[in-house]
Amino acid sequence: MPRYIPRDLALVILFTLLCIPFVLISPLNETSIRLFLGLPLVLFLPGYSLIAALFPRKDDLDGIERLALSFGLSIAIVPLLGLALNYTPFGIRLSPILAILSLFTVSFAVGASVRRSMVPEGERFDVEFGVALRTLKESFEAADTKTDRILSIILVISIVLAIAMVIYVIITPKQGEKFTEFYVLGPSGKASDYPTNLEVGEEGEVIIGVVNHEYAMVTYQLEVQLSGEVVGEERIELLHNETWESPFTFRARRAGEDQKLEFLLFKEGLEEAEPYRSLHLWVDIKG
Repeated sequence: MPRYIPRDLALVILFTLLCIPFVLISPLNETSIRLFLGLPLVLFLPGYSLIAALFPRKDDLDGIERLALSFGLSIAIVPLLGLALNYTPFGIRLSPILAILSLFTVSFAVGASVRRSMVPEGERFDVEFGVALRTLKESFEAADTKTDRILSIILVISIVLAIAMVIYVIITPKQGEKFTEFYVLGPSGKASDYPTNLEVGEEGEVIIGVVNHEYAMVTYQLEVQLSGEVVGEERIELLHNETWESPFTFRARRAGEDQKLEFLLFKEGLEEAEPYRSLHLWVDIKG
């Protein structure tokens, strides 16, 4: 370990570690700070820590090149880490992605600190935040030709536009497909142990669930029929992404095999007489 961690790399580590509670812990993950910390972790910090480890000397790259490569490498690294996770038992989920991104960024930041400590002090790359703008200006002035300066300006503008587009996509997500989830579970809350074999007069129990993904408040009419006879009705109002789940009990009234227990979900506002969603079970009732 180096005797000290440079200021820029210390900030990289601090941002990365702060991001963990603000992504995983409620109610911290419901604040705008999550976005403020999460975007750099995805778009900038992994590439910056890698560049810092590869190029510890200040003459290796100028400010604009480090900035551009940090964004470019981050955009390349994150999908590759996600692809690697896809072949592990953890899969591509929030917690594993956050863990591997944090581990990658912190590891290379510490490695960059070690490499800088091995470089003579006068040759080390370091960020003096008070003169950051001046450094960028000097990078432009150091361009040998007018063409180099124009290309540098185009590069900076492209980075700014890319960041702005990512923020816009995150803040205003595209509306997805509109649909309604409709499901029936057994009495234990699993897709098993359905009451398909009953005696006359015996009660059967299922759990009915409806989830609204219609991007608007919807009123549903639920109707349950056994052999064409209505045995239950329910009116349900749900907001977008709201879930309704309730147990339903019915009684077997007459004997017969393969009696159809139908669950019909109608959506208000549709003119069709046909149900919007439908499910059914086949029930054998013994006399």
